[in-house]
Amino acid sequence: MSKQIGVLRLGVTVGAAVAFVVTWSSGFLVPAIAVVDVSPLTLLVWRFVPLAVILIVIVVSSGAARGVTRADVRRQSLIGLFAQFGYCTAVYAAIASGVATGTTALIDAVQPLIVAVLVGPLLGLKVRGAQWAGLVVGAGGVLLVVCSQLDDSVAHPAAYLWPALAMGCLIVGTFLQRRSEPRTGTLVTLTIHVTVTAVALVPLAAVFGALVPPASVSFWLATGFAAAFPTLAAYGLYWWLLRRVGITALNALLFLIAPTTALAGALLLGEPLTIVTLFGFALCGAGVAAVLVSEARAGSEARGGVSMTAVSVRE
Repeated sequence: MSKQIGVLRLGVTVGAAVAFVVTWSSGFLVPAIAVVDVSPLTLLVWRFVPLAVILIVIVVSSGAARGVTRADVRRQSLIGLFAQFGYCTAVYAAIASGVATGTTALIDAVQPLIVAVLVGPLLGLKVRGAQWAGLVVGAGGVLLVVCSQLDDSVAHPAAYLWPALAMGCLIVGTFLQRRSEPRTGTLVTLTIHVTVTAVALVPLAAVFGALVPPASVSFWLATGFAAAFPTLAAYGLYWWLLRRVGITALNALLFLIAPTTALAGALLLGEPLTIVTLFGFALCGAGVAAVLVSEARAGSEARGGVSMTAVSVRE
């Protein structure tokens, strides 16, 4: 019975990981497709404001926020400013500046190496040799995936600071979340993050004259899609997986976002897809596999150590 439960849990985790990669990747494609005739800020505002209202209503009516303190709200608001407001505005600015979707995803995908080098030790996490090898191989694969796009890029060199800023914001948000020992559930956490992002976006869009939405059906379809998938599904899965599989395994999954985005960009936007790209896909997969296998072994060893300790105590 316990074996069946373990298989079921593994299946749920794998399914959540696949859904996370797909929905997060879609977030890079929405601004590239939808902001042809509209400001990226306009799309962002109407991606977050209606969703914030809906989530607040759900949280209040369901009683999910019961027991949440002001300190919890302040802590999650700060995390949301980095992980959603800072990250999303920087990604949209990068793509609006001409940086290719795959290249933007590439720079974000370097995050695991930085987390391992800087954030891991701060959190007291030990990164094993196999994990280091997997992260390095994955990073090499990501570089290969988008190298063909760099020659065709029309973006100003300074525009590449935007995806770097997005990566930095997500790293800070993840670090704060891990340090905070969160007491709020995924729904409440997501609601606070979305709400604080909406509140920050409204005055910013008003200053730049990007607050009024167009009446086109395509715009509202794009905002609805962006609210449901890159925001609600992807971020919800991000925080759920962070608690479920840990920071190292979750960041390893980010390696798959760049090749997934590059493949979708080739199909939908005509971005380059070459043999070098396909080889990069293989390296990304190998890197992710190495990190996830090492993480699973570490978890098994830890559980085994706890079991042996329990036996010794009983004896």
